[in-house]
Amino acid sequence: MDPIAQPAGRVAPHPIAREEGLVRVYVWEAPVRIAHWVIVLSILVLSFTGYYLYNPFIIARGSRVFMMGTMRFIHEVAAFAFIGAGIVRAYWFFRGNRWAHWRSFVPIRRWQWQGLGEQLQYYLFLRRAPNSQVGHNPLAAITYLFVYLLMLVELLTGLALFNHVLAGQDRLLALSIGWLPRLIDIQYLRETHFLIMFAFLAFLVHHVYSAVLIGIEERSGLMGGIFSGYKFFPSAFVAADPARRSGEAQIPAVPAGRSHQAPPARPVPPTAIRETNLP
Repeated sequence: MDPIAQPAGRVAPHPIAREEGLVRVYVWEAPVRIAHWVIVLSILVLSFTGYYLYNPFIIARGSRVFMMGTMRFIHEVAAFAFIGAGIVRAYWFFRGNRWAHWRSFVPIRRWQWQGLGEQLQYYLFLRRAPNSQVGHNPLAAITYLFVYLLMLVELLTGLALFNHVLAGQDRLLALSIGWLPRLIDIQYLRETHFLIMFAFLAFLVHHVYSAVLIGIEERSGLMGGIFSGYKFFPSAFVAADPARRSGEAQIPAVPAGRSHQAPPARPVPPTAIRETNLP
C-alpha cells in the first residue's frame, strides 16, 4: 500500500500543499486510531467510576437505587473495553506499519537516542525546533512505552482485585491472576491500582498540550492525524525517515515558526515512498 497515494479524481491537492511540495502520508492505521480512542474513553470512565468506588460522592435517592453496584458494573465493562483495546494495540506492535511497530518505541538505534536528547532540549528551551519525525519522536515514543507498561500494571492489579471480589469463583481468572495477591498484599495492589489512575490523568494533560504544541510547530496536521490517519510532509522528508530503513541517518529538523520546506536533496518521486512492514 502506498501511504501517500491520493485517490484519483477524489482529492484535489490543497494550494498550500502544491506550493510547499507536501505529500499526504498515511501514518496511523485504523487499528491504532481505534485502540487509541477506546483507551482514552475507557480511562476517563474508569477514573470517574474508580474514584467513586474509592470515595462515593453521589448520594442515591430511593430504596431501589444501588449506585455502588451500578458504578462497579460500569467500571468492569469499561475495564474489559480497556483490555480489548490494549490487546489490539499489542498485536499491532508486530503487525502494524513502521510507525506503529515496537521498534519505533524501543530506543535500540543511535538516531533514536540522538533524537531523544534533541527533543528533551526542545522542552527545556535549549533548542528552538523540535525533533520532527513522521511518526512519534523518540522522546514521545519512549514515554508511550512507559505508559503502556503502566497500563499492563493497571490491568494486572485490576484483574487481581476483580478476582478478589469474586472470591476466586472464576477458575480461569483465579488460575491466571490468583498468584499476584500471594506475592503482594491485596491492599498494596488496591493502592497501586488507585494511584496509577492519577498518573494517567497527569499524562493526559501533558499529552494534549504537547500534541497541540508540536502540531503547531511542525504544521503537519498532527492533531487531525489521530482522526484521519494522515499527516503532511515534504516528500524528501518522508524519504529520509530513519524508521523506514535500517540506516541511521537523522531526519533533518524543521525550523520552528517556518513552513515545511524540502531539504536540499535529490527529489524523490512519490511512487518511491511506499509502505512496508518491518522485518
